[in-house]
Amino acid sequence: MVPLLLVLLLALLLFGAGFALKALWIAAVVVLVFWALGFVMRSAGAGGRRGRWYRW
Repeated sequence: MVPLLLVLLLALLLFGAGFALKALWIAAVVVLVFWALGFVMRSAGAGGRRGRWYRW
């Protein structure tokens, strides 16, 4: 009974880690898209002038 519970617990932990890693990859892609859009829009600039594309 104890080995079965350990295997089920391990499967649950691995499933949770896999879901968390997938969620982190999705968040990273969304941030990358927003960064790229900000880079394109700021470097194009209004009136032909080039602005800073970063805020630090």
